[in-house]
Amino acid sequence: MKKEIISTDKAPAAIGPYSQAVKLGNLIFTSGQIPINPATGEVVTGGIEAQTKQVLENIGAVLSAAGTDFSQVVKATVFIKDMNDFAAINKIYGEYFTSPCPARSCVEVARLPKDVGVEIEIIAVLPE
Repeated sequence: MKKEIISTDKAPAAIGPYSQAVKLGNLIFTSGQIPINPATGEVVTGGIEAQTKQVLENIGAVLSAAGTDFSQVVKATVFIKDMNDFAAINKIYGEYFTSPCPARSCVEVARLPKDVGVEIEIIAVLPE
C-alpha cells in the first residue's frame, strides 16, 4: 500500500515535520489538532468550549479533504490539560459524534502546544 498525504488550507498548516493526515488504504490517520483558527493562525479565545469546537472543526476539514467525515471515525484520542474540563469537552465532542460512537481514549497531559487546553487526533475509514 502506498501512503498519501492529506492537506487542506481549511485547517491549520503543519508547523513541523508532520502532515495534517495520512491515508493508507482505506484508513485516515490525523495528526493532533489544536484550537488554531486556520484563517488567522491564532489560538481561539473563549474558553475550553470554544477551543474544543475549533479543534473539531479543524478535524472535520481534514476529514473532508480526505473524503470522509465524522460518521466514519473509528478511534479518537483526546489530550486535555485539565481533567476538570472533561465534562465541557465531552459536551462539545458529543455534538460531533453520534451513536454509534467511535472508540476513545482521554488523557490528561502536563502541557500541550501553545499552552492550549485540548488536542484531538483521530483514525477514520473511507466510506464504502
